[in-house]
Amino acid sequence: MSTTGSGTPGPATTEPAGTEPAGTEPAMVISDDEAARRWRLVLGRYAADQLSVGQQDAGLERSLRYLYDREYTARGHRVGQGGDDSGRPGRGAGLGGSQPHGVDVTALGWLNEAGSLFPRETFERMQVDAVSRYGLTELLQDDTALETLEPSRELAVAMLQVRGALNDRAAAGLRRIIQRVVEDIVKRLRTRFTTAVNGRIDRSRRSMHRVARNFDWKRTLRANLGRVDADGRMTVQDVRFSSRAKRTLTWDVVLLVDQSGSMAPSLLYSAVCAGILSGLPGINVQLYLFDTSVVDMSHVADDPVTVLMTAQLGGGTDIARAVRHAEQQARNPSRTVVALVSDFYEGGSVSNLLATVRRMASSGVTMLGLAALDEAAEPVYDQGTARLLAECGMEVAALTPERFAEWLGEVLS
Repeated sequence: MSTTGSGTPGPATTEPAGTEPAGTEPAMVISDDEAARRWRLVLGRYAADQLSVGQQDAGLERSLRYLYDREYTARGHRVGQGGDDSGRPGRGAGLGGSQPHGVDVTALGWLNEAGSLFPRETFERMQVDAVSRYGLTELLQDDTALETLEPSRELAVAMLQVRGALNDRAAAGLRRIIQRVVEDIVKRLRTRFTTAVNGRIDRSRRSMHRVARNFDWKRTLRANLGRVDADGRMTVQDVRFSSRAKRTLTWDVVLLVDQSGSMAPSLLYSAVCAGILSGLPGINVQLYLFDTSVVDMSHVADDPVTVLMTAQLGGGTDIARAVRHAEQQARNPSRTVVALVSDFYEGGSVSNLLATVRRMASSGVTMLGLAALDEAAEPVYDQGTARLLAECGMEVAALTPERFAEWLGEVLS
């Protein structure tokens, strides 16, 4: 476990903005003074008798202390009151919250100072800790603080996990942060989905749009076979491109999204994907969130923010119930795609789940099991259940949203 200021768990990087985090240059020789400086920032005030804080690090010390001393006070530990900018604590003791000397102790004051002192990556990590671990929800209730917060996927995920404990004003602030994060993700993914899904390649027609994505290398080779010299080199004069035919028949895309506690990162991307797909022609999106029950969110599938603000993370998991519900919605199995987003840790009947998947596969429904991704975008799922689902006719994979778009485009072509 990494530690930082005041000797409490937190981000490992403590260098000021503009410097490289410790450990990024393994071959670099660090002087004894620099090593002592870094250890002092890691250990915090509890190393004050042995290591002093330089004047240039006083702000770092204050900001770290303000946030991470809460770890100790939450456990009932006594934190010395007073102290000075050298980092030496006063002689008194108490159980109050951290009150760093010489700094605005409001959440907004801390946010402004930390944002100016730490590298962006470290600052974003500290924001997540402030909201998810230490309850600084006043950050969500101050308009100025909301503008100062750096929107990130990690912050959005942390906020979604504490949403149920927020008052109305903080929830309104959360919606604004989620809106900004969703807009950033949509901006990155929309073109990818539109290109992959909004039409199939029609190789029977030559395209007037001579762009890379329409390049038809097979037909180009055939058209230039007569221009191969004695050394086997081809002179290409006739370059062929293919058109993209518009989809004339509607496909039903059913998204089943597990909303158990570990699914927040996947839920975020699933809501965005549903919103993008809802705006594409020829696709009817059905969105269902499930735990031990199934909630129909199809009527707001085009609004990812509303979906995320409505979701109830936590609880059990009954995948069999959700898949059975999707089976009942399959009006035209041969033109139905079911995408199950889950960690595959089944709390219901595995045998019922497998039986339903077999029936759907035999009826012609195309099924994809999307393994859950954690905060680091690494797959986390029950491989045993995933293997059984694959044997019953469901394709199972851990895909990024971009790869999901490509897979869906291949299925719908």
